[in-house]
Amino acid sequence: MAATSIASATNKLTDQSPPLSLHTSAARPYAASLSFSNSSISIQKLAISATSRNLSSRASADAVVSALKMARGSEKASQPRNSDLGVKSPKPTILVSEKLGEAGLDLLRSYGDVECLYNLSPEDLCAKIGEFDALIVRSGTKVTRQVFEAAKGKLKVVGRAGVGIDNVDLQAATELGCLVVNAPTANTIAAAEHGIALLAGMARNVAQSDASMKAGQWQRNKYVGVSLVGKTLAIMGFGKVGSEVARRAKGLGMHVIAHDPYAPADRARALGVELVSFDQALSTADFVSLHMPLTPTTDKLFNDATFAKMKKGVRIINVARGGVIDEDALVRALDAGIVAQAALDVFTKEPPSKDSKLVQHENVTVTPHLGASTKEAQEGVAVEIAEAVVGALRGELSATAVNAPMVPPEVLSELAPYVNLAEKLGRLGVQLVAGGRGIQSVKVVYGSSRASDNMDTRLLRSMIVKGIIEPISDAHINLVNADFIAKQKGLRISEEKLLVDSSSESPIDSIQVQISNVGSKFESALLDNGNISIEGRVKDGVPHLTRVGAFSVDVSLEGNLILYRQVDQPGMIGTVGTILGESNVNVSFMSVSRTVKRVKAIVAIGVDEAPNKETLKKIGEVPAIEEFVFLDL
Repeated sequence: MAATSIASATNKLTDQSPPLSLHTSAARPYAASLSFSNSSISIQKLAISATSRNLSSRASADAVVSALKMARGSEKASQPRNSDLGVKSPKPTILVSEKLGEAGLDLLRSYGDVECLYNLSPEDLCAKIGEFDALIVRSGTKVTRQVFEAAKGKLKVVGRAGVGIDNVDLQAATELGCLVVNAPTANTIAAAEHGIALLAGMARNVAQSDASMKAGQWQRNKYVGVSLVGKTLAIMGFGKVGSEVARRAKGLGMHVIAHDPYAPADRARALGVELVSFDQALSTADFVSLHMPLTPTTDKLFNDATFAKMKKGVRIINVARGGVIDEDALVRALDAGIVAQAALDVFTKEPPSKDSKLVQHENVTVTPHLGASTKEAQEGVAVEIAEAVVGALRGELSATAVNAPMVPPEVLSELAPYVNLAEKLGRLGVQLVAGGRGIQSVKVVYGSSRASDNMDTRLLRSMIVKGIIEPISDAHINLVNADFIAKQKGLRISEEKLLVDSSSESPIDSIQVQISNVGSKFESALLDNGNISIEGRVKDGVPHLTRVGAFSVDVSLEGNLILYRQVDQPGMIGTVGTILGESNVNVSFMSVSRTVKRVKAIVAIGVDEAPNKETLKKIGEVPAIEEFVFLDL
């Protein structure tokens, strides 16, 4: 069914023939959007088959902005621009559903219209969300599928002020093209410090002895603690917070081990931490500190069976997520003496019930989710999430995106010039496809002088998918949901990395896109194996088309493109140029590639305006032109 749907869409692209035109929609500061009447016309001698359909495309002026457009809708092509009417473009609307530091709010207000509505019920949130482009939450607001569906495409980004994103339905966000970003670094130190505070306070019974003294008692013998020096601390989850806890615990003289299937061994070694198996960590630790996310795999991971594997008298600290502990099982382990003490900052349900046996247990120290609650962390998180949300609304790449390709900042910077090239090649490729079964298989070949294991191409792959799918899909496609929609529609993407001799300063020398098992509107774009093939490079920061099929060309991928195969004879450039000039169509560049002198040549002409149907017909009627296609970039 999925493959049928993409084939059906391709056929529609081939069969429709409205007039050719280019319209610029109302520009928004946070999501510039162009609406095209996308046309593709192929000519065999004098037979013209004009094709086009109205498309929604978030084209951009530069590669970085193009990479992460979060706009999900566009104005109708026939509407005039706001600037033409003397009307200011509207600011993006941002809903803040939980308290956020003033520094973050100030940053948001400088960019958009901010509304702070706290303690919204799920029903109220669903009723309001359709008015906003962005939503910022902490851990208390559940952003469910119902919320995303109620937004009806308006919501472009959800910002989680903190690390954990278990209160956000990532699958629904991805399917509906909404970016989710978090603030993973600002509260790292605060959470680690709180973990150490709970560890030390628990070991020396600080909370219990404080309560005892305030009750008028003096019980020195009852609250004898344990020393930390020489004790083994097992850190379960060796991410940012876990690493900082390890660093501080080492300073207290503890022996630190860790379990995390994804942690780099070299980073652990650098901190003097030994990575061990899950069971080994449980069986050898005197203290266990939890720093793992709440996922289906970790939900109630610490249960009766897990506690049974622990050393008798173990002490547990949790500043991560309450759901990773089966709270009833922990009470049983405390009562049985398997767990001597627990220090908890998080709970399965927050706030926990007043009569919670776990909270009331005499060997449990509790705090009301204070891990990130320092003045410095609160301001830092507010600024970090505000910057991430504003950046996403502007269409900038985000290193904290949760449901888009997670690409390190240094890689983002390096790949930025190639992002626009990747999307342009995808968009060109789909316009070359003739009707039939539609696109089912695409191969992407990256030419690079770097070893394949040193190349992260996830971002570029997503942009190629975006370029291919948008013109043949009714869905609004962006970087977030491009891979999901591709899979849904039965589009298979394979990648190959080819080692070439080129400058090591450039991560990528060329990108080639091949589309298999389809017909082509421009036969010269076919390789001997029958695949449509186009190839491009970045030159001086600008994407260029450098090969069509077996023919070398060199044209800037800007504006619109006319490709034709001609008999190589004098006067052809003048003939075609005159036709375009008579229609007031400006030529921006031209490239000629011929096989043999006076035999055949491929000509690529860039034009600033989209020629009308009559102009294209005249070009096709030139006797020496054998085939022809107009491509909307």
